[in-house]
Amino acid sequence: MFQIFKEHKGRGKQILLLAKNELLKTYKGAVIGPFWAVIKPAFTLFVYWFAFSVGIRGGGEVVIFEGTANEMHFDRFIFMLVGFIPWFFISDGITQGAKSIRLNRQFVTKVSFPVSTIMTYTSVARLYVHLFLAAIMYIYVAIVHGVSLYNLQFLLYCPLMFIFFVALSWSTAPMSAFSADFENMIVSIMTGVFWLSGIIYNSYDLASIPTFGPFLKYAMLVNPINFFANGYRNAFLYDRMFYDYPLELIIFLVEFVVVFALGIYNYNRLRKTLPDVL
Repeated sequence: MFQIFKEHKGRGKQILLLAKNELLKTYKGAVIGPFWAVIKPAFTLFVYWFAFSVGIRGGGEVVIFEGTANEMHFDRFIFMLVGFIPWFFISDGITQGAKSIRLNRQFVTKVSFPVSTIMTYTSVARLYVHLFLAAIMYIYVAIVHGVSLYNLQFLLYCPLMFIFFVALSWSTAPMSAFSADFENMIVSIMTGVFWLSGIIYNSYDLASIPTFGPFLKYAMLVNPINFFANGYRNAFLYDRMFYDYPLELIIFLVEFVVVFALGIYNYNRLRKTLPDVL
């Protein structure tokens, strides 16, 4: 951990500049440039909303905690919007984080450069986009659903999400640099990860499914992506505090420590041999 801190010390401005350049590089040559960062997520959200609200009859409303005193009803669009905003960051954070060292090999092979900052500025570039999308989401939520103090939990979930997936990339980026198959595997499983996370449905209500419902409800708690999807909805829709479901929080904190420790271990184990591999 001290090695990673040392590599980041005094490089804040450099990381922010590289993150900006990463965004410019991503949209280089496009006439509307960075606006694609909004258009692509907006189109994806529209497709899923259309499929579930129009294509599937009767899918226009989402009922949360059905049959309980806390039962709530939401338009499917706003429900999916709040779930998709963290997913867009998470999806890019996982895939681009895994590719980051391979795509920026010049920093590893040609100059003396603190390799761990590559994963950081790659994630910061995606964080810029996430904050912009989150601001648009919040304006819409404030108009439709209203404003509350629970919204301040965004200041907890967003940094926690950023740190978690940066720590994950400490493992995935070096391993992807060693094996293109590992990188391809990550990209290939992302569609499955999406459907196994509570992005477009409420994982809290899975217990109502016959036979396997209770098992599925607790199995979903092991998915950290599900934690953030629920977290954003807790903050912007459900008006619940992060500690209102203590088991979910405890499981995530354990996973956070494990991912952080494995990230430190894998990075320090592989970083010295990266120049030779690349």
